[in-house]
Amino acid sequence: MTSLLRLAAAFWIVVAIIGPEAIAQTTTSDPKAARCAQLLAFWDRYGVRRSEGGGGPGMTRLGAGVDCDKGRYDSGIKAMEGLIRQNGYTVPPP
Repeated sequence: MTSLLRLAAAFWIVVAIIGPEAIAQTTTSDPKAARCAQLLAFWDRYGVRRSEGGGGPGMTRLGAGVDCDKGRYDSGIKAMEGLIRQNGYTVPPP
């Protein structure tokens, strides 16, 4: 019984850790939604400072994520393209 409880606890810990990312990576047939997700993922990989005191993802990134989540893709895409350019990166092609 104890091993079953440990297994269940481990399962829920894993779900809590990777669950949000798995939900965010769901496929979509809308090209604007896919573009939004692409730009957000690009920024999360290359643009976020990961050092101590790095400050987190930034308000522009968070706002663009909310826009994309709410279906305001044009606004989110425009914000992310601006953020990527502003920080000296080349915007990835769609």
